[in-house]
Amino acid sequence: MSFTLPRPAEPGMILSDVDTPALLLDLDAFETNLDHLHAPLAESQIRVRPHSKSHKCPEIALRQMARGAVGVCCQKVTEAEAMVAGGIPNVLVSNQVVGPRKIERLVALARRARVSVLVDDATNVAALNAAAAEAGTTLDVLIEINVGANRCGIEPGKPAVALAELVDTSDSLNFKGIHAYQGAAQHVRSPEDRRLLIELAVQMVSNTLTLLGEKGIRCDIVTGAGTGTYPLEAASGVYTELQPGSYIFMDADYGRNMGTDGKPVHEFQQSLFVLATVMSRALPGRAVVDAGLKALSVDSGLPLVADEGAEYLGASDEHGVLRLDDQSRFKLGDKIRLIPGHCDPTVNLYDWIVGYRGDTVECVWPIAARGALY
Repeated sequence: MSFTLPRPAEPGMILSDVDTPALLLDLDAFETNLDHLHAPLAESQIRVRPHSKSHKCPEIALRQMARGAVGVCCQKVTEAEAMVAGGIPNVLVSNQVVGPRKIERLVALARRARVSVLVDDATNVAALNAAAAEAGTTLDVLIEINVGANRCGIEPGKPAVALAELVDTSDSLNFKGIHAYQGAAQHVRSPEDRRLLIELAVQMVSNTLTLLGEKGIRCDIVTGAGTGTYPLEAASGVYTELQPGSYIFMDADYGRNMGTDGKPVHEFQQSLFVLATVMSRALPGRAVVDAGLKALSVDSGLPLVADEGAEYLGASDEHGVLRLDDQSRFKLGDKIRLIPGHCDPTVNLYDWIVGYRGDTVECVWPIAARGALY
């Protein structure tokens, strides 16, 4: 017998009636964030391809595209499938896709939408080419180069160019460009340190582009950048496409990045919250809420309490313990907004995102790619 989880809210509800834990989206702040990023870039030659791993929600991706995004990035084939099913016509799987079943699904998706993928290995290039040929289609491919994050990516320069030559001569693959994402720079606190890391990445990309030009290989796209550094890549003269993701939501960890004035950067507004309910006041000076490890990712630290007067001290599976400044501050049954430490994995814990304005629920959107890990 199947069971369908009930939605935590319905349009028209007031926030105090929303069941918890629930993922909340302040629509006013969300739309301000969209406009802040997209509007200044609308007249430029730099394209925006936001990262859907942050939201996993086609409804949000459609709103990003309405503001000029050329498509979205996805990290997994299932994410890409969810986005295409939700009406997104152009996806970059900004990751390596390895293994026959995954590649088969990727190639099948390329017959329904514009799909591109990253490579950093010649064996993977051969497997993608063979699968695309068998399916009677072609696949767009970008070379991922390691620009300092030391995760995936072939070394820049000659190794990257040799791999690009292999892609360029593969019958069922189209070489489209370079993927150069300095993920390690996104949460570096000092603006000067962030700038130096991106300058190094830009130099690696520039050197690789020079070598590609000497080989007569056309490179249409240089893509990368994130919420923490995208102005630097945009101003580089090298990047043609930007991939910020967290800018629509923000989180406690991004709030720790410093600006040039030595104060936290407040370029984007906090729009994402986890709504929790006070479920116990049994201990003096403490409140226990119903949002713990299964409701919040704590890999980047504990959540913050959005309202003054309390501190989130610790989490277990189903409980979060708050220290209260004022014994009478929160009563049993009160609702509290929490700011996640890390937005991306927190979103992946939920089936729905509850959009609200003021005190009223306006929409409830499915997080269609929730759990899309393969």
